[in-house]
Amino acid sequence: MKIITFDSVVNEVKKLCIRANCALPADVRKALEKSYTKEASPLGKSILMQCMANAVIAQKETIALCQDTGMSVFFIQYGRVSIQGGTIQQAVDEGVRQGYAEGFLRKSVVTDPLFDRTNTGDNTPAVIHLEHTDTEHLDITFVPKGAGAENMSRLAMLKPSDGVAGVVEFVLDTVISAGGNPCPPTIVGVGIGGTFEMAPLLAKKALLRPIGSLHPDKRYAGLEKRLLREINATGIGPQGLGGSITSFQVNIETFPCHIASMPVAVNIQCHASRHAHVRL
Repeated sequence: MKIITFDSVVNEVKKLCIRANCALPADVRKALEKSYTKEASPLGKSILMQCMANAVIAQKETIALCQDTGMSVFFIQYGRVSIQGGTIQQAVDEGVRQGYAEGFLRKSVVTDPLFDRTNTGDNTPAVIHLEHTDTEHLDITFVPKGAGAENMSRLAMLKPSDGVAGVVEFVLDTVISAGGNPCPPTIVGVGIGGTFEMAPLLAKKALLRPIGSLHPDKRYAGLEKRLLREINATGIGPQGLGGSITSFQVNIETFPCHIASMPVAVNIQCHASRHAHVRL
């Protein structure tokens, strides 16, 4: 079993928080460049150019790509490792606390969702999704999730008889209803299957797939392509101001489900699609 110190986890998480919020991932940068060449609207082209310029400044000056530096969401693959000095939740929260302070990142978490919406002051607690693996590694992926995109999420408990047409209708309706709120061009994560709570997790996990990748199952890969074509045909365009590029990509993740149900969830990510990964 590999021993990992508490402080090393804290330090790496701190760096992830700053890197993800300030440096646009390479696949997203390429998607912006490609979209600029394909965008038919002059206004849309101008917006995409501004997005690219913003990314250059953010990385050069180590300042946030967006003022909404999100709620701290982590996908962690936990192998045969032992963290000495505390729990994974404690280490991640401390890393977030330090990263958001050192990076001058906006703190956006409130203590109570309904009655006492007092800011926690350090962007904690983080949301952590743990997956145990048969390795000697601790893989940490950080996804700061801003409210503009997150608030456009939806879940539907469809009937199996709704089929592909039902899924397409639900995804398109969600994207059209979202309009410019999630700061398009977006990445659209779709989770199909599992249970009421599993489908949204699949949808959010789908956002981590690189732009340009396809689902390994040709049927779902075909559905991803179809959805992307139909989303871009809506004319919502960059920042919702019209154009031919509304989304960079649609990613689908699936899970087995009950014979009587077909949960479908949509989680949308903004054009920056901030995320960063480290392996310890």
